[in-house]
Amino acid sequence: MGDTTVTTLDGRKAAVPDPVAADPGRGLLPRLRTPRRPRFWFEFLLIAVSYWTYSLVRNAVPEQKAEALRNADWIWRAEHALGIAVEESVNHAADSVTWLIIGMNYYYATLHFVVTLGVLVWLYRRHPGRYAATRLVLFATTAVALVGYYLYPLAPPRLMNGGAFIDTVMVHQTWGSMASGDLKHMSNQYAAMPSMHIGWSVWCGLTIFALATVPWVRVLGLLYPALTLVVIVATANHFWLDAVGGMLCLAFGFAVAGVWYGRHPYALPRDTPRRDAGTPRRPREPVASTKA
Repeated sequence: MGDTTVTTLDGRKAAVPDPVAADPGRGLLPRLRTPRRPRFWFEFLLIAVSYWTYSLVRNAVPEQKAEALRNADWIWRAEHALGIAVEESVNHAADSVTWLIIGMNYYYATLHFVVTLGVLVWLYRRHPGRYAATRLVLFATTAVALVGYYLYPLAPPRLMNGGAFIDTVMVHQTWGSMASGDLKHMSNQYAAMPSMHIGWSVWCGLTIFALATVPWVRVLGLLYPALTLVVIVATANHFWLDAVGGMLCLAFGFAVAGVWYGRHPYALPRDTPRRDAGTPRRPREPVASTKA
């Protein structure tokens, strides 16, 4: 298709660019890979449906109890060989301080969701240009974790056969875990590897540290995953190596987002033009020539 011409007021002909040829790169893939201002209703539905799907799939993974217990024994022996098998000591030390372990139980049950949603909302409001890419990191991390739950069922320390670990939720009768007490039938108890408490908390911490401007907030961003690590071990819900699995999943999530967007999510522009800002204003119609 060639350019068309029109006659302007001074009698000269001006070229009008062809609308298709003048707008290269407007295919579906380039549009999907270009950061756009997020829409609240879409993000709300996406997060709700994604978490529902994640919970459904995670809990649908067969609870292979015998294999999960064998894997737990192997992990425990491996940590002894590495000299890092101190989870039992941490568990007993925390349980000896009632107010501390009760607080950890509620921390484990609530902040995992509250902080993650809070960071998503903060990104949505303050960093819309980085929101989609950073959200993709979280989603890819969670998706690959589901593969881990299926391929490597693992019992948490508190469910090990003959172990001396204390199930702090059962002992102190707190609502601290979907896998204990009356809620144990609603969640797969043998999906401890990888730890998404660590995967999500490190995602939150890195995001806050990289994008926040207030120094003490950045420090809190780094402290959050460190404290989460202590909590998941003290409550006997995870081994140290479960945390390593969670961080490997997060590394995969960052790799996916980096390949898709062509650079690190935090390196993208903070803001994006509004949806109508990139559309050029339609030029005024020129006066057509009356010459024959």
